[in-house]
Amino acid sequence: MSRRFSLIFLALCSLSLQAVEVTDDSGKQLTLNAPAQRIISLAPHVTEQLYAIGAGERIVGAVDYSDYPEAAKRVPRVGGYSRLDLEQILALKPDLVIGWQGGNNSQQLERLEALGLRLYRSEPRRLDDIASGMERLGLLTGNEHDANDQATQFRQRVEQLRHAAQGRAPRTLFYQIWDRPLMTVNGEHLINEVITLCGGRNIFAALPLPTPKVSTEAVIAADPEVIIASGMGAERPEWLDEWRQWPQLRAVKGERLYVIDPNLIQRATPRLLDGVAQMCGFINP
Repeated sequence: MSRRFSLIFLALCSLSLQAVEVTDDSGKQLTLNAPAQRIISLAPHVTEQLYAIGAGERIVGAVDYSDYPEAAKRVPRVGGYSRLDLEQILALKPDLVIGWQGGNNSQQLERLEALGLRLYRSEPRRLDDIASGMERLGLLTGNEHDANDQATQFRQRVEQLRHAAQGRAPRTLFYQIWDRPLMTVNGEHLINEVITLCGGRNIFAALPLPTPKVSTEAVIAADPEVIIASGMGAERPEWLDEWRQWPQLRAVKGERLYVIDPNLIQRATPRLLDGVAQMCGFINP
């Protein structure tokens, strides 16, 4: 009998040693009894981060546009990030669901929690949030070593890009997310940190919303020296060259109308630094 209790005690100790506790980007604490083996990703950036830290094979479900790396395209879909298929999520029996605080439907996330699923919320708003997010995903999946390596490499490259941009003349910049409606980013958005790192000054940094709508007249009045756009993919959107209707704009006169693939600048993943390098080159060639 004593031997049996000893084995039970050892088993409990083993479970406690494997338990994982992290705080997500919403400030909530999440505890797993063991590293996650069946993960559902509710955002393309989460899917990409999981593959980056070597945990991609444990993803059993992902949302639409989870398309990098190539293997991610073969993961079963559980709806779009703004409209989740709750029945499909439950059917996949995940031991961890990773949601997007600012992108997923908040009521659906709460519903998943109410159904007893373990939910981690991701909401990277700064460059270092990408590194720390990968470190926490490493803890949740038991891939700490690979995750820490990725985070270290990410931080080192950020500093290299920051150092390279130091001392360059600042340029005013309009970052265009979309055309109709005309949308940009404010000073709280991750892209604004990228603009600042590269020596740019966001002409709409003071606006209250993270992705505000603006008017053509406001852009013309601010007269940015650089206009950088993102569209639906890597190709140059037709509407970017519509700014040539106003040849008095400094960005037009200087032939500084550029495009960056949104997958490289609007996804909070290690690849974002490729987009940062492009932006820095556009702001200060």
